[in-house]
Amino acid sequence: MVRWCTDEVEPHDRFDFWREVRAKGLFGVTAELERERRGDFHGEFSLSQVGNGALVELKASPYAVERSQADISDAPGDSICVYQQLGGGGWFGGMRSSDFAIANGSFATSHTDLPYRTKPLGASGFHLRILKIPVSGLATQDKRMRELAPKPFIDPALAPLLDACFTDLGETAANDGSPGALPLVQALGHLALIERGIVRPGSRRGQAALRTARLSLARRLIARHLEDPDLAPTRVADLLGVSVRHLHMLFEVADRSFSQTVTEERLKRSRRLMREAPERLIADIAAACGFESLATYYRVFNAAYGMAPGDFRAQAAGRR
Repeated sequence: MVRWCTDEVEPHDRFDFWREVRAKGLFGVTAELERERRGDFHGEFSLSQVGNGALVELKASPYAVERSQADISDAPGDSICVYQQLGGGGWFGGMRSSDFAIANGSFATSHTDLPYRTKPLGASGFHLRILKIPVSGLATQDKRMRELAPKPFIDPALAPLLDACFTDLGETAANDGSPGALPLVQALGHLALIERGIVRPGSRRGQAALRTARLSLARRLIARHLEDPDLAPTRVADLLGVSVRHLHMLFEVADRSFSQTVTEERLKRSRRLMREAPERLIADIAAACGFESLATYYRVFNAAYGMAPGDFRAQAAGRR
């Protein structure tokens, strides 16, 4: 992962460096900001290679961005981009389709080699994730992909799936990548193509993307409701909008079953809580992680790690 921040540059040079080296050289866009506002400019980003794509998270003070025909000629990308808006919102315009605004938490997609202009809607500036996937790296090859001008996602059912995949991909990038990144990249790319009508949801590739995304969301839902000792497949299936049978089928292709995943997540959370709150009673931690009794927690913990929770806590304290 590459991280960079304008704090590494002298204040009077920050925007010029961002514009010439980062915006134009790295992202292939033209950045503009009134000269009197450049002294207060701040920008930072991270860039990770994930699977066969590149994941960028960017935060910056307000400025205007253009991807012009000249920029495209200088730095063609031939990639699909999926955007997740994390800040106060953004505006897109200057393309063949109509202008649009994208709200916090929303998503958009486009092909890299079509012109556009964009700027943040509020004073907080830019905050977004961008996944860039080469067209050649997608299983679907369709000439219509190169005609995708920027456009927001309309289907509300796709938003939680996209969010879960983006979150998992960000965690994968933070852990230096893993084989799990490629399915997430493919899923995000094909969900974008489902939204734009290029991939059918019922096709082999559409179904594969939906399975990957639903499994990602199912794991997120489990983590969200871990403290409930009665957490059952029926509840997660209802939240996911699928049958219990379909939920179990999602976990069949994973390393662990639904129940094994729940137990593992509870154990991981309990270990983190013991490290973070060494004064907290183990009984309280067991209850907070959804174990039905302290005896069950001790039995499961010992089976997984070959020691009692108290011994783990003592070892963790000794390493501080």
